[in-house]
Amino acid sequence: MPNNTRGKFIVFEGLDGSGKGTQISLLSKFLNEKGISIYETAEPTQSATGGLIRDTLAGYQKRTAYELAALFLTDRIFHNTSANGIKHLLDSGVTVICDRYYYSSFAYQGIDTDLKWVMDMNLNCPEILKPDLCIFLDVPTEQCDERMGSRQNREIFENVDTLNKIRKKFFEVFDLLENSENISIINASRSIDDVNRDVVSSAMEILNKQ
Repeated sequence: MPNNTRGKFIVFEGLDGSGKGTQISLLSKFLNEKGISIYETAEPTQSATGGLIRDTLAGYQKRTAYELAALFLTDRIFHNTSANGIKHLLDSGVTVICDRYYYSSFAYQGIDTDLKWVMDMNLNCPEILKPDLCIFLDVPTEQCDERMGSRQNREIFENVDTLNKIRKKFFEVFDLLENSENISIINASRSIDDVNRDVVSSAMEILNKQ
């Protein structure tokens, strides 16, 4: 029988080193055990545009913040509309869990561009879906830096000064979106299990709504 129930779209956001990967894996395992169909994805995608973005973030290519914001927009449209993209999965009844989405564009590119421009081109694009839930894992920047200490190759944004600016920009963005988006801010400086309990609670509130 066809699945007539639309899947839910859950996005995880946070600074680099906030523990998104760990919490996504734990939530996916929990939901799979509940019999909920899950698909994990991330931005940038594995598309050609996503490759250009990764090269820029790694410092192999130089681009302006405006160019990078435009590349993310292009990649995000592909992410939503491709044959096995977010829209197709949700329409098939699959719950999509995404590591980063347009909130990251607002925070990361928003520190070096016109924030309103970045927000408008994403929020007003009909091919870019609005998530059912954004979970922001909030960790002090110094703690994120400590967690990333063992990383061999850091990306261009992965230093304390920049992370402080990005964290501040995230909260500016969340204030602007307070009445239009469902955002759950979770203190992720605690133990993995404590954070996971709050993540599961936030996710189940959405998943229990039909």
